Amino acid sequence: MTGKTYLMQTKIFSSALYGIDAFRVTVEVSIERGLGYTISGLPDDAIKESWSRLTSALNNNGFQMPRTRLVINLAPADIRKTGTAFDLPMAMGILMASEQIVASGKFKDFLIAGELGLDGTIYPVRGALAMAIHAKRENLPGLLLPFENAEEASLIKGTHIYPVQHLTEILAFVENDCAIKPYANTKKGKKEFYYANDYADVKGQQHIKHALEIAAAGGHNSILIGPPGTGKTMLAKRLPSILPPLTEQESLETTKIYSIANGAAKGLIAERPFRAPHHTCSDIALAGGGTIITPGEVSLAHNGVLFLDELPEFKRSAIEVLRQPLEDKEVYISRANMRLRLPASFMLLAAMNGCPCGYLGHPSVCCTCSKRALYWYRRKISGPLLDRIDLHIEVEPQPMQELLQTTLKGEKSSIIRQRVIAARNIQSRCFKNTPGIFCNAQIPDNLLDNFCILEDTAKKFILQKVEATSLSMRAYARILKVARTIADLKTSDIIQLEHVSEAFQFRVLDKPATTNIQREKPLPWKQHSPTYRVTI
Repeated sequence: MTGKTYLMQTKIFSSALYGIDAFRVTVEVSIERGLGYTISGLPDDAIKESWSRLTSALNNNGFQMPRTRLVINLAPADIRKTGTAFDLPMAMGILMASEQIVASGKFKDFLIAGELGLDGTIYPVRGALAMAIHAKRENLPGLLLPFENAEEASLIKGTHIYPVQHLTEILAFVENDCAIKPYANTKKGKKEFYYANDYADVKGQQHIKHALEIAAAGGHNSILIGPPGTGKTMLAKRLPSILPPLTEQESLETTKIYSIANGAAKGLIAERPFRAPHHTCSDIALAGGGTIITPGEVSLAHNGVLFLDELPEFKRSAIEVLRQPLEDKEVYISRANMRLRLPASFMLLAAMNGCPCGYLGHPSVCCTCSKRALYWYRRKISGPLLDRIDLHIEVEPQPMQELLQTTLKGEKSSIIRQRVIAARNIQSRCFKNTPGIFCNAQIPDNLLDNFCILEDTAKKFILQKVEATSLSMRAYARILKVARTIADLKTSDIIQLEHVSEAFQFRVLDKPATTNIQREKPLPWKQHSPTYRVTI
């Protein structure tokens, strides 16, 4: 920089995240008369702290910060910017505006993102896949990204990704048109994921395995109810081993979410997500949000399973957050100046005891809960939420003789998975002309008559049962969808009476929890507090 008075400006294109999508940000750098520096455009603390990183990185690589007034604007200036991805474009803008480097024509309209270390090392950033999608949509000529993000961004075909590891590399590329070859992804498609947990390890519980097979085949929400120690958690953790593989579109969506939440991803995610948050998690942790809006557990479980163990132990407000995502397959985060849509198409799998002591319905252990305790325990889960759960599955303890048989082996998950895939293939052919529907659980209510065709005896049976049990129309629709899945597993085009009858067996929580209450002799330590034996 020579001369005592000057006014120089430059523009660099970068990208920022808005929810799970990226948008273009123009980094404008202006060197003016005066002293000091300003970063405008609603930057967060990480961007404000970048001044120290930029100063050290430039000084350690033979450059210097301008000793005049420096103004950096991140346009559009009315949207808050977060993260460290602007370090690299701001450094390039400063060097170009101060004429310490001269950019070649090849550099024009490139999108640049990267975090800058004190020695000039370029570190990875979050959301590279979303940036690559945005670059392809805007027909940008290329992206200069950290080397760790190159594999992830190269998943989007038709984009030119130039990986860089150090500030000197990108300076040589920009100033001298040096050859940095576009990143070539040599990995072929998605890898098959090996599941260590297999249903062959679970002895007995054939009824539960069959119910979870129905849930996997149709994408249905399910809840396991039973005494402690009956294998509810063990069965739930093995559900991903029988789910169908992710499609290419689902893999991209899932990888995009995890790239934004966790940073650089190593290729396409092949495994369906299985999220199991602790029951102490907050509403925001479950739904998403925060000061810097990030995806919550419902979005991290997108295209996979959200497992809530000990469901009544979750806060009531956290559980009720699930209502909208279960119905709309997405969650809206509203703030004073923004409203974001985050995808949340997941299978809900929950587990709970039948009562506070846990032994409601146990064949040999007496339940010690009062009617009042049972009432308040069940009240923790609202009726509207139970309406949105398709399968209510009772889990009973297995006889000890059966568990001790070492030669007894269950059916392997790979065999069950083939039946699930066959049922999903039937559904894919059925929904090929209906966009946005991929499994039976996603059938909209206005199309039930088109896809859920009942035989006459099944129609009469379901009408009688609905009137007798006073089920809501939402519960009726979900029973129809479960019956449709059972018919698909049995390769039946029409829903028959046996399919509807089996679907009704998975609605145990629709019955009153205090039916068949029998007074029993008080336990010695509860002479003044009578106990009850309660069966569902």
